Amino acid sequence: EAQRRRFLPAIARGEELWCQGYSEPEAGSDLAGLRTVAVRDGGGYRVSGQKIWTSLAGEADWCFVLARTDPGERRHRGLSFLLVPMDQPGRIEVRPIRQMSGTAEFNEVFFDGARAPHVVGGEGAGWRVAMGLLARERGVSTLVQQIGFAAELAAVIAAAVRGGAVRDPALREQLVRQWAELRVMRWNALRTLGAAGDPGAPSVAKLLWGGWHQRLGELAMRVRGAAAALGPVDWSAGAPYELDALQRLFLFTRADTLYGGSDEIQRNIIAERVLGLPRLER
Repeated sequence: EAQRRRFLPAIARGEELWCQGYSEPEAGSDLAGLRTVAVRDGGGYRVSGQKIWTSLAGEADWCFVLARTDPGERRHRGLSFLLVPMDQPGRIEVRPIRQMSGTAEFNEVFFDGARAPHVVGGEGAGWRVAMGLLARERGVSTLVQQIGFAAELAAVIAAAVRGGAVRDPALREQLVRQWAELRVMRWNALRTLGAAGDPGAPSVAKLLWGGWHQRLGELAMRVRGAAAALGPVDWSAGAPYELDALQRLFLFTRADTLYGGSDEIQRNIIAERVLGLPRLER
């Protein structure tokens, strides 16, 4: 309750921003193999290790970090969900990762004895907390995400109308299909609001929006035709051209079926936890 009073109002007001310390260089989709460790230090912990693909770590005030607090346990046992303030000079280093879109919202984050004054759910309960959070990130939270998707789809449709591509029956059919699938995603997300505890619902949602967004990026290039490969010259920026919004959309969406749990991982979850098929050999 004390943590709720301390953190939730500032989150709701947008006064404190957060990033997520899950993935590591050797533990992406196989998150239980993480190596970041935390040791007790007074009333809190000291965190040491590396996280990667941490979105907006350079802007965040706090990071919630999944770390191993019991070295005697393996895999998902002995993990804790820690809250780490990012303003710790000399203890936390953020290194941006430049993407092929030219942006760098992803980062590597290095912790060197960083202070973590809070643990959520108690020591050793990190896996349960982390999985509960991921279920909402992949599932019902996509209702908010779909607002952005609708705006991007509208921009692609506007480009198709402006350039005349909308007169192509095949492209027009693809635009209509994207619109219809976005409506299906919304209805599915609304349906899962009442499906608490359904182990497959978050994975179904992730498969739906990941593939949809990737196809939207491809469609954004198709409606532009040959012009999609070019951009306005901007020598003052030290580069031959600057990417526009639709080009950035296309390049970024290459990652949609990988981050947040790859499509292969989501299909395994559905196969094992919903359909009862044999577990994948590790």
